Amino acid sequence: MKYTIVKYPDPILSTPCDPVSEFDTAELRQLVDDMFACMYEASGVGLAAPQIGISRRLTVIDCSCGEDPAQKLVLINPEIISRDGSQTGEEGCLSIPGFRANVTRAMNATVRAQDVSGKWFDTTGQELLARAMQHEIDHLNGILFLQHLTPLKRDLFKRKIRKLQRDGEW
Repeated sequence: MKYTIVKYPDPILSTPCDPVSEFDTAELRQLVDDMFACMYEASGVGLAAPQIGISRRLTVIDCSCGEDPAQKLVLINPEIISRDGSQTGEEGCLSIPGFRANVTRAMNATVRAQDVSGKWFDTTGQELLARAMQHEIDHLNGILFLQHLTPLKRDLFKRKIRKLQRDGEW
């Protein structure tokens, strides 16, 4: 199935997602495949289910942008169990195209999640992978990267988006 990326300020993006409860199904595997395809088409490194209109705790990440299949990561019902260090870097979001800003996040993040079979696992990411995991899990909790910006920067972005909406360009 072909999905369209939902844009801010769609309410699904600010709503915490429901857990995935059915595993190892053809539908779940197809959804994961479709999410990777959608993410690659949009030149992203991560995509959360609410970004395609599905309120479930599921995200896909590939920091290689499809170049290295071994880097594909599927996180179902993920929770960050530890973080340390700090990094500040430019971040964007497929649901807020054309807007980027510096965001401070943990340098290292360890996540506990389930795979498509429902098996629990832990994974640790550093630098870009840690950033991507934190960003995508924020989506599952109804948080956008805008909420990590200063109020002034966040307001500026929101005003620009409202203008784009008024002009029919969003």
